[in-house]
Amino acid sequence: MEPHDALATLVAGQTLSAEQAEALFERLLSGGMDDAQIAGVLSLIQARGATVPEVIGAARVMRRHVTPTPAPNVPGATLTDTCGTGGAPKTFNISTAAAIVAAAARPGGGRRALVAKHGNRSRTGRGSAEALAALGVRVDATPEVQSRCLTEAGVCFCFAIHHHPAMRHAVGPRRSLGFPTIFNLLGPLTNPAGARRQVIGVYEARLVPLIAEALAGLGAERAIVAHGRDGMDELTTTAPTLMAFVSGRCVRVEELDSRTLGLAPARLDDLRVASVEEAAGAVRAVLAGEPGPRRDVTLLNAAAALLVADAAASLAEGLAQAAEAVDSGRARETLETLVQVSGE
Repeated sequence: MEPHDALATLVAGQTLSAEQAEALFERLLSGGMDDAQIAGVLSLIQARGATVPEVIGAARVMRRHVTPTPAPNVPGATLTDTCGTGGAPKTFNISTAAAIVAAAARPGGGRRALVAKHGNRSRTGRGSAEALAALGVRVDATPEVQSRCLTEAGVCFCFAIHHHPAMRHAVGPRRSLGFPTIFNLLGPLTNPAGARRQVIGVYEARLVPLIAEALAGLGAERAIVAHGRDGMDELTTTAPTLMAFVSGRCVRVEELDSRTLGLAPARLDDLRVASVEEAAGAVRAVLAGEPGPRRDVTLLNAAAALLVADAAASLAEGLAQAAEAVDSGRARETLETLVQVSGE
């Protein structure tokens, strides 16, 4: 689709079909649009709100342009991701801690989760990349080393800036705009290892059904899309969580009160951190078995990852498996292995 045609369509208040969005974003990510055109397209879509077809079309292009992480064939394991959109209140790195715990879980007689954790830096300086680096993980490991991490540790980190080179064409306009755009939604839909089981946190309630329907249209096997009513882009213990369950083409939306799983209500301040060092310390404390709100919310999100990986039959069962992974010491050992293998 020609950029001026797309802009005229968007200015007229019309939406793009999946095919039109795919053609437009192929042009964008191939360097065929100037900064003014890119900023115009992103602003118009954001002002109106992206549609499911637009997200599907753009995500298809992102997936074609990704630098892949080779997915290892580990018998009895299901490739999974825990990645959020960002843009939520800044807490310690819950999805990162949950990824390590889920990878450490060993369900009796069931499948286990291999977690290809997709993530990036944060404007706050406390994103998953910064936190993992503070924990000793080599975040710029090559795709081949990432694959070894999956095999040996059960978890790897796919640093988004190294897997999406085509995004260089949109860097300037995105930075100038300074607000979230459709690209914030596309990152979690573009796992470099091709994971089709995902837990995705989103920063607005309206995005829960949108991303769930997009996942269904993109061929996800099982997924959970979550938004805490407190603004969190995670499953949360501080408020009810709006959740969409994706199974093939089917989407079911419901609300979770974590108290029904035996978790104590928490305050958002219990989960906040002020620095990357504090974020890394929080993750270490959780993996060492320290009780409290940070442990609870980590176990809850790990349980969701185990559920979509078919390693647990329910969130309650996933919670028990996640707790055992921490209390046995395997979660801490999983981080140690990730640090060692990523640095080799």
